[in-house]
Amino acid sequence: MSETTINEEILAFFKALVNAERLRMAGLLGVEALSLAQLAHRLHIPLASASNHLGMLVMLGLVQNQDGVYSLDRKALEALARRTLAGSRGAPKVDEFEGGDFDRKVIHDFSLPNGQLKALPLQEKKFLSVLRYVARVFEPGIDYPEKQVNELLKRFHADTASLRRGLVDQHFLARSAGVYRRVETPH
Repeated sequence: MSETTINEEILAFFKALVNAERLRMAGLLGVEALSLAQLAHRLHIPLASASNHLGMLVMLGLVQNQDGVYSLDRKALEALARRTLAGSRGAPKVDEFEGGDFDRKVIHDFSLPNGQLKALPLQEKKFLSVLRYVARVFEPGIDYPEKQVNELLKRFHADTASLRRGLVDQHFLARSAGVYRRVETPH
């Protein structure tokens, strides 16, 4: 996701929640699932206004509708927060890496002080060290679309395809239908 797209998403998120009724609506839907009429009644606003506010929350993917009953999608809210915050950080710093001595030496040799990689090692053992270093930006239990995976990997090196392929081949990430998920087994 480009910085422009992230900024637009952040702006849309805050525009949606800067409105008091939408914020209260999201809060109500976080506690219990409600119909449009129930939302309008509880917020003391006209049905048309409630529908407009709800439409914005649905458009952002923060609220889901199941047979006319609406609820806050907590996972979508968490994912939105992760996407917006992920784009605002650079690569993790080299000195924050808690790998073994060999891994730390490889990362030190192949990294710039800001955490970006100067190059990808050709030797498989060293490349595996780099993959361990890179894999920690992916949290277990979270689904990442390929576009987001590439954005996260760009923090480390421009060759996102090699990193992505290595992470999958070495079982740091599992891939299914263009969606990636961190594998929770230690490497």
